[in-house]
Amino acid sequence: MINKENALSQSDTDAKRLVIESLYRDYWRANIKVVSALLFVWFLVSFVFGIFFSDQLNEIRVYGFKLGFWWAHQGSIFIFVLIIYVYSSIMSRIDRRFQSKIEKVD
Repeated sequence: MINKENALSQSDTDAKRLVIESLYRDYWRANIKVVSALLFVWFLVSFVFGIFFSDQLNEIRVYGFKLGFWWAHQGSIFIFVLIIYVYSSIMSRIDRRFQSKIEKVD
């Protein structure tokens, strides 16, 4: 004979598991979006500005240095550090949002 309480608790456990799996999928989807956007910014800053537009940037001088040279050596590093900070800030907010959703399910 099937115990009704046991069957209900099993279906509740399965439902919670499915909701949590869905939240984890949404979390990783959000993570991939953030990483993709920041990688695009990194590509734009380091390759496009630092390599492809270096001749145009070299026409501008900053403290006596050509901007293309400065950007390739210093500017892209500053932007990379900024990207790390932005990633950390955005992911902290996403982590808090999804953690609170997971705690509501439990």
